[in-house]
Amino acid sequence: MDAGFDGVELQGANSHLIEQFLEDGTNQRTDAYGGSKENRARFLFEIVEEVGTAIGKERLGVRLSPFGQYGGIRDGNPLELFTFVIAELSKRRIAYLHVIEGRGSEIGLTDELHKEALNNAALFRPAFDGPFISAAAYTPASAAQAIENKHADAIAFGRLFIANPDLVKRIKQDGPLTAFDRSTFYGGGAHGYTDYQTLAAFE
Repeated sequence: MDAGFDGVELQGANSHLIEQFLEDGTNQRTDAYGGSKENRARFLFEIVEEVGTAIGKERLGVRLSPFGQYGGIRDGNPLELFTFVIAELSKRRIAYLHVIEGRGSEIGLTDELHKEALNNAALFRPAFDGPFISAAAYTPASAAQAIENKHADAIAFGRLFIANPDLVKRIKQDGPLTAFDRSTFYGGGAHGYTDYQTLAAFE
């Protein structure tokens, strides 16, 4: 916050530490942080309280990936778990909730939605009284449809933004989108990060 950022987003998704506490496939604890869904969610809620006290909950967002399978993460009843977690986050009046659609699998991330994946935005939107962001495998057309259906207040783009630095302009103008190169993600040099062309240069 001292550096001028508007807020902080807690990473409670994609098999990172918070989700390891949340889901009973990884959380095998027998203390106050294991067992019931209330206990498994305790770690997340305590972090929300601590960070919220430090910067204000109106500047704090949380990211979750219900039904995600990345890294072998799993829960015996993810619908019950995440309905509870999201309703509790709503009570805490955080700035927003950021929910990822089901893209990950036990063997890693894919760039398409699971065929059997539930629509997380449609499923969990009613449980959260506040700004709701959805992400994963959206196209401009499917993003517009999700907003029109009131499944989300905003759609987050990641991979398309890497490959299209002027993504907003391209969407507004219905311009062509450059395909991203996954092999250059998560490391290396400028190639695959800062050398993608703008629409003007592309044309």
